[in-house]
Amino acid sequence: MNLFRLDGKVAVITGGGSGIGQAISQCFAAQGAFVNIIELNETAGTETLANILQDGYKAAYHKCNVASQTDVKAVMQQIISGQGRIDILVNCAGIAHIGKLDTTAEEDFDRVYQVNVKGTYNCMLAVIEQMKQQDSGVILNVASIASSVGIPDRFAYSMSKGAVLTMTLSVAKDYLPYHIRCNCISPARVHTPFVDGFISKNYPGKEAEMFEKLSKTQPIGRMAKPTEIAYQALYLCSDEAGFITGCDYPIDGGFIRLNN
Repeated sequence: MNLFRLDGKVAVITGGGSGIGQAISQCFAAQGAFVNIIELNETAGTETLANILQDGYKAAYHKCNVASQTDVKAVMQQIISGQGRIDILVNCAGIAHIGKLDTTAEEDFDRVYQVNVKGTYNCMLAVIEQMKQQDSGVILNVASIASSVGIPDRFAYSMSKGAVLTMTLSVAKDYLPYHIRCNCISPARVHTPFVDGFISKNYPGKEAEMFEKLSKTQPIGRMAKPTEIAYQALYLCSDEAGFITGCDYPIDGGFIRLNN
């Protein structure tokens, strides 16, 4: 059986130039989708595009700040005008922040909100009318285990990912009549270049120690690989998952249920 193919599908992946978003972009392209990479970092976006094209798959890169509704609407309209439809939207663009309530500055709170919450809202808003016209579509949002459990020193980040989870449920409910499915996934820690940079910046001189410590917070004993997240995203965006909507799927090495 030739399962989980995306042939003929037009996909949009935000944050598609690096980390989890890059893995999803490459996976979806390999499965037959035309992948539109939405990425603010032009170097990352063009490099990911080049890798996909070199492998013989179909993709395009669009520089875009997801926090800007004007930018997002313009890019999505460009995609719709050129390709006629948007079948899949994966909201993967996001930023992190360390801090408790009383150590989170207003400007940091606003910055996390603008990218993680408003960025997800902007992108869903920009595609929903096209999906309604098509009478079909799949939206997958990347939340976090921080949506469901308390994570130390992640006040603003947890706020934003909780909002992503509940926006997912609302959209799933409201657009059932249009055959639009909306789900989210909640990864635990995933080993990406972002994580390496995050550790280097915040724990200089203790990189190996902190990597080991963070890895072991997952009961399975390691961080996830970006490709493992991509495979879960692939299933939820495929026709084989056609009966699934309004769900959050932890992919966490046992973090939520087994960390006791």
